[in-house]
Amino acid sequence: QVQLVESGGGLVQAGGSLRLSCTASGRSVIGWFRQAPGLERDFVAAISMRGASTDYADSAKGRFTISRDNAKNTVYLQMNNLKPEDTAVYYCAAKILPGLERDRAPYGYWGQGTQVTVSS
Repeated sequence: QVQLVESGGGLVQAGGSLRLSCTASGRSVIGWFRQAPGLERDFVAAISMRGASTDYADSAKGRFTISRDNAKNTVYLQMNNLKPEDTAVYYCAAKILPGLERDRAPYGYWGQGTQVTVSS
């Protein structure tokens, strides 16, 4: 059983930055996903158990950085140059088996989500 708690969401103006945190019990691959109203939950970024490997959606490349501090059991998503289209509920998710995945299905554990709103 993996428990996940996200934090760090909020309201920010376009061009601003936010850092999301995901505290996870146990060691696992962590992915960040986001869901805007009326849309599917989409992959944003993922990081391996030791943090050596990362993957990003095209929309996140060059603006978002995923990292982890295993001593604190926390994964971060640093989001810079935010755009109104980044507005969504952001979820972190965990998968026990190694390997980065962009699909939702392999992630068996999900947090409750944190709202990110980017105003224009």
